[in-house]
Amino acid sequence: MRFSMSARRGLALVALATASALTATGCSAGSLGSSTDDGGGDGAVTISYLLGGNDDATVASAAKLVEAFQAANPNIKVETESRPGGSDGDNLIKTKLSTQDMSDVFAYNNGSLLAALKPTTNLVPMTDEPWAGTLDKVFVDATTVDGQLFGAPNGTAFGGGMLYNTKVYEKLGLEIPKTWDEFMANNDKVKAAGITPVEATYGDTWTSQLPVLADYANVEAANPDFAEQYTAGQAKYATTPAALAGFQHIEELSKGGYFNKNFASAKFNDGLKDIASGKAAHYPQIGSVAAGLDALSDGKTNDVGMFAWPGDDASKNTLTVWSPGGFYIPKTTEGDKLDAAKKFVAFTQTQPGCDAVSSAALPTGPYLNTTCTLPDDVITVAKDTSAYFEAGDVSPALEFKSPIKGPNLEQICIQVGTGQESGTKGASLYDADVKKQALQLGLPGWE
Repeated sequence: MRFSMSARRGLALVALATASALTATGCSAGSLGSSTDDGGGDGAVTISYLLGGNDDATVASAAKLVEAFQAANPNIKVETESRPGGSDGDNLIKTKLSTQDMSDVFAYNNGSLLAALKPTTNLVPMTDEPWAGTLDKVFVDATTVDGQLFGAPNGTAFGGGMLYNTKVYEKLGLEIPKTWDEFMANNDKVKAAGITPVEATYGDTWTSQLPVLADYANVEAANPDFAEQYTAGQAKYATTPAALAGFQHIEELSKGGYFNKNFASAKFNDGLKDIASGKAAHYPQIGSVAAGLDALSDGKTNDVGMFAWPGDDASKNTLTVWSPGGFYIPKTTEGDKLDAAKKFVAFTQTQPGCDAVSSAALPTGPYLNTTCTLPDDVITVAKDTSAYFEAGDVSPALEFKSPIKGPNLEQICIQVGTGQESGTKGASLYDADVKKQALQLGLPGWE
C-alpha cells in the first residue's frame, strides 16, 4: 500500500475512531472558514482549499490552519472542502485538474503520485518562492518534477521502523540495535523475560508489510541504484540479498516463535495497546500511528520510541522515512486569487502556521523546513524520528523513488509470516506481483 494523505495525518485514526477519542467536528464539506464573498468587495478575496482527506484529524487540522491564516490575513477568506482518500480521492484530483475545476489550493501526495498529475502542465511552480530555500532535501526531492518544485510541506514527516517499549529496554538493560544480529539478541533476552519480542497484527492485513517497507533504507544503503534498476525491471527482490532480507526476517521471526501467540488474528489497536503497555517489546510500524497511542495507552505514549529497521551494516543504519504530502496550486488559479493562494501556502511554512496544524494533529516527526520547530512536549516517537533527520541518517521510502508497488505485498507477507511460504518464495511471489503492475503501467524493460 501507499500511505495516502490521510495516512500521513496518522493511521492512528483507526485507533482513535475505535476508541471514540475524536468526536465529530460538526463541520461538513465546504463549511470550514467559509464565506459567500467571492472577491472584489473592500479588497477581499475568497479562495478555495481542497483538503487531503475527510478524516477527523485532517478536517480539524485544516480548521485550525484556516482560522490562524484568516486572523493574520483578514482580507482573505478560505473556503474548504473535504474529499475521500485512497483511489477515489486520486480520481477526484485528476478529474478536477483535467476539467479545470480544481480548487485554488489543494493538498495531495508527492512522489510518483504527484508526477502522475503532470505538474509541469497543471500546477504552478514554487521553486522561486521565498520559503522554498528553507525546505529539507527529503521533501524537495519528493516534490520536484522536471527540475521544478511544485509544493510546500503539509504537516510533519514520519519514519518507518520499529516501535519499541522504552521501559522494557530500561528494565532489561538493552541498547538500541543497529544490526539484525543485535536485534535478534535483544529479542532472545526479551523472550527469556516472558515478554513478547515482536508484535504482529495480521488481523489488519496492511500491518504485515512493514518489515519489507521499513527495511528499504538498508536496501538502498547496500544497493544505491536499486530503485532505478527495480523500476527498469533489472533488479529483483528474490535476487537482491538486501531486498530479500525483508522477507527472510519475517520468516525468521515467525519460525523462532518471536511473535505474539495471537498474531494471525490480532488487530492494529491490539498492537498499539501491547507496545504501550510493555506486553510487547517491539512492533514494526510507521511512526505516524503513535498519534493514536494516548487513546489506548492510559498515558503511556512516551513509553514508546522508534528506531530504524536493523540491517547488516551498523555504520549504514538509517531510518526509512515518508515525506509529508504537499500544498499545491493549479494553473487555473489566477490574478488576485493566485496571490492569495500563494500567501496561504507561504503561511503554512511559518511557525504560526505549523503551530496551528500541530494544535489539531499531533506531530510524530519533524517539520521539513528550517522555519518551524516542534513543540517542547512532543512525544518520544517524534523526538526519535527528528534525531535521525538531524543526523542525516534518513532515506526516503521506495514509493518516493519508483511508481511500482505490487498490490499483493501484504497478503504475501502474511503467507510468509504464517509459514505457508518461505521468505525466498515470498520474494519471488512479490517479484511476479510487481511485474504485473509494471506491465499495467506500461513501463519499459518489463516485456
